[in-house]
Amino acid sequence: MIVTLIVICEAAFWVLLAAGLALRYWAKMPRASVAVLLCEPLLEVVLLVVTAIDLKNGAEPDWKHGLAAVYIGYSVALGHYTIQWADVRVAHRFAGGPPPSTPKYGAPRAIHEWKLAARWILAALIAMGLLQGAIWYVGEGGSTDSLAAWQQKMLFLIAINVIIALSYTVFPKKAPAMTTNKG
Repeated sequence: MIVTLIVICEAAFWVLLAAGLALRYWAKMPRASVAVLLCEPLLEVVLLVVTAIDLKNGAEPDWKHGLAAVYIGYSVALGHYTIQWADVRVAHRFAGGPPPSTPKYGAPRAIHEWKLAARWILAALIAMGLLQGAIWYVGEGGSTDSLAAWQQKMLFLIAINVIIALSYTVFPKKAPAMTTNKG
């Protein structure tokens, strides 16, 4: 049931995002758009409550409960960023907004990568906190190995993001050299 709910929450996230952006750009209803987009966090609350109820009712903690924590961590730390990312692209494509811009070279790109890494690190830390809460919630009587395994995966996620950001800092991508055509 938890996996189904995660899939439903993910689908609902994109449906709410599409509906919110459609209200903003096509229906010209910015307040309604904001109201719809503010419903996004309710998805995580529902998932958290259902996961806690499932564990309270005696479900053996397994990978599904860990995945729920990871999904909630992602949604909390990167949900707003994802909405902004989509908003800029829809505004550009359908409403005459400026083109999306992501720095491609040098220090600006490194800063962008560190900011993105910080979001992923926050997502991982939120997930690890929820997983630890679930471990304490289940107590010593239940098997929590799968939840602890998810915590290890979150540490790996943190390491990967730091390595990526560090690589853009240590080996900054350089802009292509301008060539002139004399002919």
